[in-house]
Parts: sequence; C-alpha cells; structure tokens
Amino acid sequence: GGSPMRILIVSDLHGNLEALEAITEPRDELWVLGDLVNYGPNPSEVIDFVRRNAALVVRGNHDHAVGHGVDPRCSASFREMARVMQAYTESVLSDEDKAFLRELPVDARRTVDGLQLHLCHASPSDPLFRYLPPDAPEWPGELKRTGADVLLVGHTHLPFQLDIGGRWIVNPGSAGQPKHGAPHACYAVWEEGRFRLESRPYRTGLTAGKLRSLPVTGPVVSQLVDVLINGGLSP
Repeated sequence: GGSPMRILIVSDLHGNLEALEAITEPRDELWVLGDLVNYGPNPSEVIDFVRRNAALVVRGNHDHAVGHGVDPRCSASFREMARVMQAYTESVLSDEDKAFLRELPVDARRTVDGLQLHLCHASPSDPLFRYLPPDAPEWPGELKRTGADVLLVGHTHLPFQLDIGGRWIVNPGSAGQPKHGAPHACYAVWEEGRFRLESRPYRTGLTAGKLRSLPVTGPVVSQLVDVLINGGLSP
C-alpha cells in the first residue's frame, strides 16, 4: 500500500549551492550520482547539504580526486580549471569532509517498486572515469553488466534517457555545471516507474560573483563563469 516513491536524482553538483537550492521538487528520497565538489565556490556547503539530505550517494572522479589528493582525469579543455579549483577546494574542506568524499562507495544498488536500480558516476565498467556520450554503442553492454532494470549515471553533464528493451539508462545531467547549452540546474525525477528529465533556472550571476571573488588568478575563473552562463564551453 501507500503512495509510490518519488525519488529526486541529481549529479555533478560541483560546489554550486545556488543550483542545488533551485531544485525544490518534492521528494521522498534524494540520490546523488557523484561529483559534489570542484569547479564551484561552495564545496563544503554542498557536502553539508548532501550529508543532511541524501539517502544514497556514490563517489565521482572529483570526489575521489579531492578526497585522495590525486588527478581527476578530466577532459583536456577542463584540466586547468580542475587543477586550479581542486587546490582551492582542498584548501577550504575539513579533514572530515575529505574523509567523507574518500569513503563514498563507487556504486550502489536499490530495489524500489519491484525494480532494481544500479547507481554509479561514470559507467559500471569504470565507475569513476570513463566518458561515454549519450549515443555510445557501449551502453547496452554496460546495462547488461549490472543485471539491473535501471542504470543511473552522471559524469558527462549531458542529460539523456535510453530505453533498451524496456530497461532504462538515465543520466540526469549536471545540477551544478550543465554542458548541454542551457544554464539551468538539471535533475531527474523517478515516480511510478517513470523518469522525467527536468531543469530549473538558478541565480548564475550569484554563483559567478562568488567565483570572481575567490583567491584564484589567471583565466580559470572567467572560463568557469563562461561555462555556467553558456551551459558549456563556448566554441
């Protein structure tokens, strides 16, 4: 009995508190598909929000990098932004925050309403690092590998839903640093066995102002602001 679960799924928060707070959709549970930190100005506040609110969290490549002080293995165009902002992020996080990131599981599994859901940041075969675009031919094999009904992934900051013979792969896109051309906080909602991909405008100007006031020099801040305002790197 009872009403069905409504699950809010977010990924790639990247220290962007304004984006996270703009997602006000009612929910029974919040699931987070990794990358709480790096690039954004509020990593500790985002970690705190997730610790207080999320029922499930998996580790992303930037969580891993900040937690362990290692390279996040970004795409080439983001490498310098990641390096500079990782140093900032590590400087403001507590040891407890870093331990939290380090200890997050690389994948998680839940059964809800009779369906098995598998959660990871990038892909089941390489949960932290592998970039597979929405149209990658590997996705059916990645889903099959899990044996689950639904695979939930993030990492690419590109929202998509794939129906593979009645099973689903869903990427909610990025809440904190969308790269699909619109500057809105993206997320997914799962309710009554159906997914909705959603997005919400947020105060990008406020986040941009915080970035510009950080003790970070060089072109990195203007690049990060450009990404937020344009929903991705300008060509």
